Amino acid sequence: MIVDADCHISPLKEGANISTDELLRRMDRAGVDKALVWLTPPYRREIDESNAYVSQAVRAHPDRLLGFGWADPRLGVQKAREMARRCIHQYGFHGVKLNGAQNDYFLDDPKLSLPLIEEIARTGKLLAFHCGVDAYERTHPFRIAKIARQFPDTRILCVHMGGVGFPDMSKAVIEMAQECPNLHLVGSMVLHTSVLDAIKTLGAARVCFGSDTPFALMHVCVAEYHALLDGELTPQEKAQVMGGNLLRLLGLPA
Repeated sequence: MIVDADCHISPLKEGANISTDELLRRMDRAGVDKALVWLTPPYRREIDESNAYVSQAVRAHPDRLLGFGWADPRLGVQKAREMARRCIHQYGFHGVKLNGAQNDYFLDDPKLSLPLIEEIARTGKLLAFHCGVDAYERTHPFRIAKIARQFPDTRILCVHMGGVGFPDMSKAVIEMAQECPNLHLVGSMVLHTSVLDAIKTLGAARVCFGSDTPFALMHVCVAEYHALLDGELTPQEKAQVMGGNLLRLLGLPA
């Protein structure tokens, strides 16, 4: 089974946005069975509307789509908490994602983001963080590692594992993940050599396939992962990376 750990959908039509139906079409073309979905830019406007759209998509296609929420503390810590509560308790999402790059804040800000992180951590759901060189300081791996140490029982997805540009921060991400067993890496928009390095260093159980659809072509990303992993991993290890790891983290059967 192939599960894409990084997909975006939106009710908006302009720009790179894609609808639920378009995502399903791309999944069928790529041979992807399930996808973790969260909202698409713009990341500050209409977050509530977009989270609701993700919820509707998941309800309509529960066998294909795995919902994940979004909250922005820049809109106010209390409002962000309410966003997170709605995502988890009303929509039943598997967790909430924070993006300090798009929403312009430091992930470990003690007054802005940590109160929101505490709110999410109390639920036992997953946290996801954008981690990339497009916002080197705000989303640096050492900030995510600080959070991982502060909340050792919270499972954390490190999306892009320091990529989204060159040179990437993947080596720092891998080192931080060695120290923090609750960090799990999503290898979307990052060098293939970095993905393989992470697997060889951390083990196949700590890395998840992701495409970052629609910002990358899902069928091409799947083909690249097949080419990358064949001959490097056992069939069981490859199955973990391509979907089994994410399903396990979400508490779902493979």
